[in-house]
Amino acid sequence: MPARTHGRPRDSRTHAAILSATVALIVDAGYGALTIVGVAARAGVGKDAIYRRWSGKPELVYEAVFTSADADPIPDTGTLIGDVTILVERLVDEFAAPAAAVALPGLLADFADQPALRMRIREDLLAGVKARLVEVFDRAAARGELVADVPVELILDSLAGTVLFHVGLVGAPVTPELPRHLAAMVVTGIKTR
Repeated sequence: MPARTHGRPRDSRTHAAILSATVALIVDAGYGALTIVGVAARAGVGKDAIYRRWSGKPELVYEAVFTSADADPIPDTGTLIGDVTILVERLVDEFAAPAAAVALPGLLADFADQPALRMRIREDLLAGVKARLVEVFDRAAARGELVADVPVELILDSLAGTVLFHVGLVGAPVTPELPRHLAAMVVTGIKTR
């Protein structure tokens, strides 16, 4: 989210309570039944506290459900395949969570109807994931594992799209091999040494 330049700083406990309430309500009632008023009541805050942080339900739900891996440390296993595997494991875990399965159809419908929302998600909320991939690929290039420039946004789209389809939409079982297989496809596809 963009940094505020005026007013008092936001309370991180309030922020966390809102996100937690959102996840709980998604699982309990579903995306369609979730309201800002309901989240505010469950979090013990006023609805203005929510609207100061998010413009509406889709952004709130997206952040609550699909950005948990952003707080994890950037992996550094010493190999590109190892680092990408860990990033994919986190992505799979996020999409396999109960709240994600419930939220995804409604979010996709809202994204389709609101091009500005799609752009905001891509520019603001996916920026952290992209930065993690850039760091992983920069380290791999420094180790001599890469032979060409890496299209980070395309790789992010490929990984997220595959996980979204396989886990989120199709509901295929998540196996321990899935992250390793996806990471291997990406690493092979970007022409590692």
